[in-house]
Amino acid sequence: MTEILVPRQFRGPPVTANGGYICGVLAKAVGGKGSAMLRAGVPLDTPVKLVTGEDGTVSALNAEGQVLGLAKVATDDQIPAPPPSPGIEAARAAAAGSPFATRSLHRGCFSCCIEREQGEGLGVHVGQLPGAEPGVCAGLWVPHANFAGPDGTMPDEITWGALDCSGSMAWWIKTGSPVGLLGTMAGEVLKAPRAGETYVVVAWARESEGRKFFAGVALYDAAGEVVAKSGQIWIGRPAGAPAPAPLEPDAIRL
Repeated sequence: MTEILVPRQFRGPPVTANGGYICGVLAKAVGGKGSAMLRAGVPLDTPVKLVTGEDGTVSALNAEGQVLGLAKVATDDQIPAPPPSPGIEAARAAAAGSPFATRSLHRGCFSCCIEREQGEGLGVHVGQLPGAEPGVCAGLWVPHANFAGPDGTMPDEITWGALDCSGSMAWWIKTGSPVGLLGTMAGEVLKAPRAGETYVVVAWARESEGRKFFAGVALYDAAGEVVAKSGQIWIGRPAGAPAPAPLEPDAIRL
């Protein structure tokens, strides 16, 4: 049994951990190539226990014993094959044209909030790639040295955080509406990103099934090599639940 504590810096919603970050923590606990399911928000600045079951599944438990999330080794079919990288300049142009370049998807979120200082948050956002299918999006990530280990590379949970919100952005850009909360994220880091280098992020909306919205998000180096990849399931709001207003092209600023 291991105990973790997620500092407030790594929040997603105001009082709980960023989904990609905590999925990365759980995946690391099962060997790195993992599939993590979130059942409830992981609290910030609060001890959470990681317990390994007889089948190798790792569960995150709060003080009352509630299962907040769990992870197991991912299978290849849970992580979709990424498309080719569009290259740094095409990704830069797509990100610049994104509605989320001027209005954060989730204000304050460690992964995507553009108002947070460099080295304090990641600020990753993607925009539609011209000529691609709707919902195929790209952007850039330059990992900050503040997050690096002694060898200058990113811990897996930081990379998973960088992969998180772009899948939701791809669906919002495709449909004009938000798709809800991260439910499951499967992925692996093939080569740890290095601080100061420029990486391409590609996110693509895949298919939907009821309230489930499937997305893929991958990370590429400057040579176009895939260094990390993920498959995500976003859970939409129940029928009749209030939702934010659709994204309007003329109302994209905070």
